[in-house]
Amino acid sequence: MNCALAPVGPASDDPVADLGTYDEQRAQLDARVRVALAMGGAARLEQRRATGNLNARERIEQLLDAGSFSETGMLAVSVLPADRDTSPADAKITGTGRIEARRVAVVSNDMTVKGASSSAVNMRKISRLKETATRNGMPLIFLGESSGSRVPDSLGAEAMSAAGQDPQQYCRRRETPWVSAVLGPCLGSSTWYTCLSDFVVMRKGAFLAVSSARVTSLAIGETVDPEELGGWKLHAEHTGLVDMVVNSDAEALAAIRRFLSYLPSHAGARPPSLPPAQVVAPDANRLLELVPAARSKTYDMRKVIAGIVDEGSFFNLKDRFGRAAVTALARLNGESVGIVASNPMFKGGAMDPEACRKVSSFLVMCDSFNIPLIFLVDTPGFLVGIEGERKSAPAHIMNMIHAVQLCSVPKLSVIIRKSYGQAYINMGGGRNSDEVAAWTSADASFMDPQIGVSVLYGIKREDDPARFDQLKAELTRDTSAYALAGAFGVQSVIAPQQTRAWLIDALATHRRERSGGIGEHEMRSWPTYI
Repeated sequence: MNCALAPVGPASDDPVADLGTYDEQRAQLDARVRVALAMGGAARLEQRRATGNLNARERIEQLLDAGSFSETGMLAVSVLPADRDTSPADAKITGTGRIEARRVAVVSNDMTVKGASSSAVNMRKISRLKETATRNGMPLIFLGESSGSRVPDSLGAEAMSAAGQDPQQYCRRRETPWVSAVLGPCLGSSTWYTCLSDFVVMRKGAFLAVSSARVTSLAIGETVDPEELGGWKLHAEHTGLVDMVVNSDAEALAAIRRFLSYLPSHAGARPPSLPPAQVVAPDANRLLELVPAARSKTYDMRKVIAGIVDEGSFFNLKDRFGRAAVTALARLNGESVGIVASNPMFKGGAMDPEACRKVSSFLVMCDSFNIPLIFLVDTPGFLVGIEGERKSAPAHIMNMIHAVQLCSVPKLSVIIRKSYGQAYINMGGGRNSDEVAAWTSADASFMDPQIGVSVLYGIKREDDPARFDQLKAELTRDTSAYALAGAFGVQSVIAPQQTRAWLIDALATHRRERSGGIGEHEMRSWPTYI
């Protein structure tokens, strides 16, 4: 499609006279709107359709409540005269709309126009929308897909001098939630905003990196596999930059809507809640089946969480990364909560550096947006070994406890089977939670009694089984739930079936009514990647 517009009316020395009548002016406005809505033209849109992926405007339409989108900057075009007729909306569609009747701000990158590349004009559009979202308390959503910075616009000293004129361009204070979807190649600003977001969903087949595989290959003189450089497996399983992986644009947009349903629109509000009529409680007796009484048997903590929170509300984040820990949003009696749990299914629940990183960033988000935290604990401690030390395990452990202790939202902890060593503190033990409960099966100590026997007495089980078992029994007796309760290390000992009821009642007690449920947000500027 030819995006050029024919001049309206005859040429004249008087620019005002050239505007014509109001009807003619309206006709020209309508023509310019049609050009903007046509995006990169029929041929490119058809090519796009053939890939099975939505275009930038279709994504907005599917994401938002029907008819709610109000576009800003529709008639923006490239600052370069030669590109003005071929840059409708200057490749980035911006505006506000509603999700479940709540106002949100959206940036949707249009790959059919100059590869959705970043330019001086469209970065002004994003900057203005960020200000609008922050000032008015709206979540900000980035539907990412971009070839990076626009060349040759960005080359040369003059272009570079114009860059960085907004000193707050990439500064996050978590006044409102940010969400990013990686829906194609994401380079340049699409990458940067993704890394600053609270929730990132990535479609399989998409790409996220500093530079493209081609540029990287030229820079290092080696062939680079795009999937290894910035594919979904890299970011979901190794870097931890992606919270959720999906198969289609539609799934990504649905995930965004669901994520935002747990969060307030801004940091000065409580999260939304569901009316009691919509709450379905799980069968509490299922917990007896999900957690084996025998300590030697493992289980999946994710199933336990689903057996405690409201039916259908478990929303798992970073499930492929740091798998010894679970971080999830959920609802308890209709109220949004954040869940931090160790998972014995992976590494026996021993927390490694990746698990600590995962938990720390999740704590920051929950505290920034007033989401109460629940710790579910069954961990032998932190994973020790050379590999962990090479990954700066001590620093990640301290980052995590730093985050726990800075959290001002309500914190509750339930010890299910075991909680040993420093992990006892990191997982909300002692005064690091507002209230702590222990299942009747709970066990807490500086270390596993079986290891403790060897350390304290120098005896291995194979050397003297009877003596070993006797000493182990003595150590275990002092680590029981009742020993913890006797020392007031926990405030309650509960049966598994009582977990949900205890949590609901404790949350009702610790609602922070004096501050209206709004936290102190000491971590609002905490780095998004630790």
